[in-house]
Amino acid sequence: MGKYRQIIELWQSYKIVSAETLDKHLDSFRVLFAFNSGKIENEEITYHDTREIFENGRIVNYTGSPRTVFEQQNQKLCYEVLKEKIVKKEPLSVELVKEIHKILTSGTYDERRYIANDERSGEFKKHDYVIGIHEVGSAAENVEKDMTELIEEINEYKGKDILKAAAYLHARFEYLHPFADGNGRVGRTLVNYYLMINNHPPLIVYDEDKHLYCECLQKYDEAEELDPLYEFFKYETEKTWDRALVLADGMKQDRKGLSDFI
Repeated sequence: MGKYRQIIELWQSYKIVSAETLDKHLDSFRVLFAFNSGKIENEEITYHDTREIFENGRIVNYTGSPRTVFEQQNQKLCYEVLKEKIVKKEPLSVELVKEIHKILTSGTYDERRYIANDERSGEFKKHDYVIGIHEVGSAAENVEKDMTELIEEINEYKGKDILKAAAYLHARFEYLHPFADGNGRVGRTLVNYYLMINNHPPLIVYDEDKHLYCECLQKYDEAEELDPLYEFFKYETEKTWDRALVLADGMKQDRKGLSDFI
């Protein structure tokens, strides 16, 4: 059995039926996901500060940018809001996407660039922005329609390859770039939300792998090649859950040894 398949079975063995169960199995994951997802776009973010926010709700003697604190506090709040929805397997919707964006970007919008242009957290972009070398992105007037179509397409998917559907969701979302800012953080959160409501393990896009991550997204932007991102997500899933899988295998061996002894 392949390692990725083993990780899926490990996750499904957790039998997530409550927010408390989810908290238990995502205890370390929550901090690592928030740290890495934030650091991809904000070099000021540190693991120590992120952990302090998740464990204590504040950072002692912090002297950095207030935006950095807001971003990580928002990550924690977003998890708290989404965990009940994950347990209930609430399907994706445009309203949910906007809610996630509002939580993750509250207090972080640049005053001169965005607020002055009437851009707001929780609302699709009202203007067009140059993004990346290929200037991809849905025109502001088309965002609502394009996002509605994407969500409908994902919700209608009845296939078994949930990770590939998640990769497609992410590639399309980042291609459309529906918000003025915060698309990366929202997109990575959406991937994990979709995976978990379909009983699949969430993943971390590690900051150390961000160049490969961006290359995979670029390949989709250029030629709609999805396989690179799909394989990257599989690699990151294995990396995310490697230690948990080793521990679970160790426990199985211990139980087997005890059984043989008895």
